[in-house]
Amino acid sequence: MKILLIGHSILDKIEEGNRIRISPGGIYYSLLGLLSIKKTSDQIFLLTGYNKKSFYLFKNLYSRVDLQYSTELNLLPEVLLQLPEGEERKETYTYLSTELSIKKIRNWNYFDGILINMITGFDISLDKIKLIRKSYNGIIYFDLHTLSRGVDKNLVRNFRLVPDALEWISNVDIIQCNENELFTLSKATNRMDVINSILQVGLKYLIVTHGEGGAEIIFKEGEEIKSLHRPALQVNVKNKVGCGDIFGAVFFYNYLYHKDIDYSLEQAVNSAGKAVSINILENLNSFLHD
Repeated sequence: MKILLIGHSILDKIEEGNRIRISPGGIYYSLLGLLSIKKTSDQIFLLTGYNKKSFYLFKNLYSRVDLQYSTELNLLPEVLLQLPEGEERKETYTYLSTELSIKKIRNWNYFDGILINMITGFDISLDKIKLIRKSYNGIIYFDLHTLSRGVDKNLVRNFRLVPDALEWISNVDIIQCNENELFTLSKATNRMDVINSILQVGLKYLIVTHGEGGAEIIFKEGEEIKSLHRPALQVNVKNKVGCGDIFGAVFFYNYLYHKDIDYSLEQAVNSAGKAVSINILENLNSFLHD
């Protein structure tokens, strides 16, 4: 199976008490999720930006995949992450990169699946996703991520109504978001009204993650809206970064192979639970081979 990942690579500056820890971030975690479950025969292609000076941070994963569609950048996006207990994380960028180029890809149907993670919200434009949809017959998985946040003059990212939200939605098959991000996809304030507006434009599945509350997948059968829910693993939380990205990659991979949403949701929740329970960057190899 051939899978294409699209999204920015980021330098995460994570606030930990009085110190800042710099680590690889962004699409790095989606890739980690795929590498943790891929079969030997699978091929993973990464469309991202990389920088020679900081490549050593990403090399342990990026050296395992095909980078022919990726582009060297002068600077990578950088973000300060603040992770207050029990609250949505706070994101302040110190540098934002331009959108990624898709010009190197000539045959989109070469891939069995495409996962787009809007890491910065500027990873690709609406026009580009329309072009991909027009050129591609397979499944497109779309993690809303920071497309749900605007950017102010200080590069602080706060939630906003996503411009042209229904156009984004109508050009993908599966959308992943958390509960706060969900309400950036519609002007409606009632949850079911938001879900109705999302599903009525042809979306196959809507996945909503709830952190310690697990995750649910929502879909239509005829005119009836149905959902499946999986509770989160009960673990001691040691890590809050990248778990949603790992969740999405594991769900998508399993869905491509099995076309079973219940099984795929279970596997995704389990992988995210493992990622939450360890210092993942210090235990990378054990996560990959567990």
